[in-house]
Amino acid sequence: MAMIDLSRVLRPHPVRPPASGIARRRGVWERVHLDPWLLAMLLVLMMSGLAVMYSASGQRLEVVIAQGIRFGVALVVMLLLAQLSTTTLLRWALPVYVAGLLMLVAVELVGDMGMGAQRWLVIPGVIRFQPSELMKLAMPLMVAAYLSRRPLPPRLKDLAICALLIGVPVVLIAKQPDLGTSLLVAAAAVFVVLLAGLSWRFIAVLAGLVTAALPVLWMNLHNYQRQRVLTFLDPNSDPLGSGWNIIQSTTAIGSGGLFGKGWLQGTQSQLEFLPERHTDFIVAVLGEEFGLAGMLAVLVLYLLIISRGLWLAAGAQDTFGRLLAGSIVLTFFIYVFVNVGMVSGILPVVGVPLPLVSYGGTSGVTLLAGFGILMAIHAHRRLLPR
Repeated sequence: MAMIDLSRVLRPHPVRPPASGIARRRGVWERVHLDPWLLAMLLVLMMSGLAVMYSASGQRLEVVIAQGIRFGVALVVMLLLAQLSTTTLLRWALPVYVAGLLMLVAVELVGDMGMGAQRWLVIPGVIRFQPSELMKLAMPLMVAAYLSRRPLPPRLKDLAICALLIGVPVVLIAKQPDLGTSLLVAAAAVFVVLLAGLSWRFIAVLAGLVTAALPVLWMNLHNYQRQRVLTFLDPNSDPLGSGWNIIQSTTAIGSGGLFGKGWLQGTQSQLEFLPERHTDFIVAVLGEEFGLAGMLAVLVLYLLIISRGLWLAAGAQDTFGRLLAGSIVLTFFIYVFVNVGMVSGILPVVGVPLPLVSYGGTSGVTLLAGFGILMAIHAHRRLLPR
């Protein structure tokens, strides 16, 4: 039976000790367990995001400062998580998953409302956060921990247990309602299962079941979620209502041309025709002010980050590390693909931010925490002989 052997893509590669001439130069990064190339690219992305944020927020410096502080906190979290060993991550997988699940239940019972959704937990005077963001890490952590203790490729029984582990949090998040985050959480766990190896026959059966379940899913969507799908199919059906966002975003991107109108010179964004311009639709601001060249530059930067992440994931020499690291990088790719796709009109709008560019605190912390775990897995790999 043909198998999807994605482990070949992420198979461990030999790690040779550094040559004596560069041992001292690399010693600092090895001691703090950070990858300098990945860190440098992430910093460039965040700095670029702050520049676009200044324009997208209506040149409000306080918004940029707040975002910068959040990035600082996220970098500290990344540094701390990079110090953990894979053994520690494996040990904490179940407690973190259970804690995330309990917080999702708490959101359902006493969560704070905002913009028509009940997604936040609030500690008065301390913090307001989305527990669903924690599940983006807790979910692949738990599924990778479970599968790493089982023979691979996973058996039907193991897949059923994984489906249960995935399904309960995803349903709780979708009820908030937060369809975009629920899909990302599900994707993060599904990537772990795919990396563990599945037969093409099983994937074909699963795809058939999902297709058959689409009418049931459609009937259980909220009215605004159905409208988003209909708007995706025909934005001009309601140009002043549900189609406004996508029409304005594609207009902004198209008007930028090759090199854009210039920083702070966008009309759709500066004149406030473009909604959610500093959060989900910040790509439209980037395209209008920096044009195709600017968008390609950012996409290339994302591609380099993803490529470096996959290279680091390939260095893991145990099943748990490979499954978790690969899932973290592929989930980051899904973030980029979905956000750019929905803003450019090739995907329905699902409320997914552009990683490390869109405004938001919890999302940035979650993303950099994931990269911290990735660096931890790479830093604690075993050295192999030549």
